[in-house]
Formats: sequence, C-alpha cells, structure tokens
Amino acid sequence: MVPSIPDHPADVVVGSWPATARYDLDAAPGSLGLVQDLLNTISAGAPRQPDLLDDLGSATEWARLAVAQWSTATGRPAPDVPLDPAGLRALRILREELLDGIDSRLRGTPDLGQSAEASDRVPAGTRATEATLRLDRDGSVHLDPAGIGADLLISLILAGLFEAQLADVGRRIKTCRNPRCRVAFYDRSRNNSGVWHSVRVCGHPTNLRAHRARQRQVD
Repeated sequence: MVPSIPDHPADVVVGSWPATARYDLDAAPGSLGLVQDLLNTISAGAPRQPDLLDDLGSATEWARLAVAQWSTATGRPAPDVPLDPAGLRALRILREELLDGIDSRLRGTPDLGQSAEASDRVPAGTRATEATLRLDRDGSVHLDPAGIGADLLISLILAGLFEAQLADVGRRIKTCRNPRCRVAFYDRSRNNSGVWHSVRVCGHPTNLRAHRARQRQVD
C-alpha cells in the first residue's frame, strides 16, 4: 500500500500541483494543470515516485491538494471531491485513457488498450460528465463542471482539457518519449517540438543508449 501524501511533503512545494511537482516540472497554465497533474500521479522518476492512485488514502489526499491548486490557478472556489472505491477506479481508467490517447497522438500508433483495466473502459468517444454553460453579464460564456465526488473531479479534468483544446494548447501536453518514464510535461517550445520531460534525465541517457547500440551493430 502506498502511503497518503502528507500535508506538506518535502518534495512538494506548497501552492504547486502535487503530482507534477514531484518530477520538478513547470506546470501547464490554468486548469490544464489539473489534466497534467492527473497524468503525473503515475509511478515514475528516479528514484521512483509512488503511484498516487494506488489506494484510496493517497488518491483522496492527492485530489484534495490538486483541487486546491486548481482553485488557485483558476480563481474559482475549490469544490469538495470525496472519493470512494468506484470513483478511484474511474480516475485510474481516465488516466490510462488520456495517457494512451496522448501516446497515440504523439507516436501515430493506434490505442491498443494495453493496461490491465482496458477491458473495463468506456469505449473511446462515449465518456460523458455533467457540465453547464453559463452566460456572464459581459456576454462571456463559461463551462461549469458539475457532479459530485469523482464525477465532479473528472468533469473538472475534461473541462480543463476542452478549454485547452479550444485555445489550441491542449496538444502541448505530452508524455516523455522515454518508454520507461511517461511523465507528462507541457511543451513550451516555440514549434511544439519537445519530446522529453527532461533532456538531462531522459533525453541524454536515451540518446546515449541508442548511440551505443548503433556502434555495437557497426562493430
């Protein structure tokens, strides 16, 4: 069992996204940071960080901290998102769907559903959550997530991704090309060409291994 996240863990800066901060990454802007943070609840890094969705205790604490940061990033009140076992399972499935979708987009490969929970997923294109459209006095239209518990949290995540896609920045959320990693990063390069969450941690070692493999073939 993975222990829950302490109130002020040594490797998480107060006021930061709790999962993304573990990998020393700059967060995606606004509500897209919540999407990135869900993706970064995975177990990765060196030393390897725990999977924050491994058990209900750590997942509940992650959700509390992540929603608080979502409130800071968006300027909106933080909702209460209590989790139960069914809600935790839904979050795990959503995380894998998003990771597989990003992998497919970046690598041009079909989603083969390789996770252990693939057979229990909602078919792609059919996941739905509650939300409302609100018209402000200035004529602006806002998408307001709705629901309770994990349904509300999933609505917040999908709304953040939807708004990012409208702004054409959703494609800047990527997973590290290192297959041993999969950490999610926000690509701030001008031409959106980044492939590593960290060139030092994953880029240089991977390129060095590939170079050595080519040298062995030549020899």
